[in-house]
Amino acid sequence: MKKVYLLVVLLSSFVGYTQIALNPVEWVVSYNSISNTEGELIFTANIQDRWHIYSQKPSTDGPVPTSFSITLNNNHYEFVGAVEESNAHEIFDITFDAKLFVFDKQAVFKQKIKRKTKKAFHIISSVEFMSCDDSKCLPPKTLNFETHIPEITVLKSKL
Repeated sequence: MKKVYLLVVLLSSFVGYTQIALNPVEWVVSYNSISNTEGELIFTANIQDRWHIYSQKPSTDGPVPTSFSITLNNNHYEFVGAVEESNAHEIFDITFDAKLFVFDKQAVFKQKIKRKTKKAFHIISSVEFMSCDDSKCLPPKTLNFETHIPEITVLKSKL
């Protein structure tokens, strides 16, 4: 009986282990108010050890570059420039046999916006990215986000 129980536990553990999806990158999206008229969406990728994601810089040699899609709402905001990224570093990626720009541990991307209203609103966005380690790459993944932009409240000055 003990042998049967042990076999069931081992098989259950193996089946559970094989069904664990690799998810080496966790994304967090936040909003930072710069002034009453400007702010920025901040996309932060926290990347597990030994994994990396790719820069927005396009490459003809293989990997899917990180890209963003942000729904424009002309009544509430407009974009100021393009999505900027923190410093990627160049590596020779053996998977693609090419020099590529990647992020390890953490990547930060920022999209500045100019507000057109003091009212609260939401910004709908998505990120497409590809993550790899030294031996394998996961298929490109797209994640969707909805970010709350708070109402601007004017503080009364003290007399």
